[in-house]
Amino acid sequence: MPSTAASGTAPRARRADARRSIAAILDAATDCLARDPEVSIADIAATAGVGRITLYGHFKTRAELVDAVLTRTIEHADAILGATDTNGDPGDALARLVASSWQIVHQFRNILFAAHRELPAERIRGVHDPILRRVQSLIGRGQRAGTFRTDLPRQWLATTAFSLMHAAAEDAAAGRIKPGDAPGLITATLLAAFSPATGHRTA
Repeated sequence: MPSTAASGTAPRARRADARRSIAAILDAATDCLARDPEVSIADIAATAGVGRITLYGHFKTRAELVDAVLTRTIEHADAILGATDTNGDPGDALARLVASSWQIVHQFRNILFAAHRELPAERIRGVHDPILRRVQSLIGRGQRAGTFRTDLPRQWLATTAFSLMHAAAEDAAAGRIKPGDAPGLITATLLAAFSPATGHRTA
């Protein structure tokens, strides 16, 4: 009869193997989807060094795998943005936040494209909530300082930033703008949109 210690070791070893397998699959899926949003599950499994049966043992559907990749990518992005200096002038802080965000959005835009094919829009928006909260917090500080307009809800202004960032990624992918120009274009557009309203002109 196996000892208690021996019987306890086997489940722990299996759990460790499962964690390594999941990590390998997520790493492979991130790399593969970043290159090609339509990459096959078979190619992801081969890149991860596992069989399709093993992959489907951890992620029952392609959508579930894409969801896990998107979630991990956003967590990575949130950590990067958390290290971005957003102190000082709100307009300057917005420019720094845009620059940091663009590096991630541009690098992983194909993962977002894959997510749009597999996941509901509300799920994609929900995964982005931590980042949107950072943007809303900065907008709120800018509104209190008088740098940003207060006649529109901060949530709507954050949605504007979110939408513009991803629109820029699509334009960069299509060659309509240069990727290196995007942060400046995004920042200029947002600062113009966020500036306090000066009233309506009369004819």
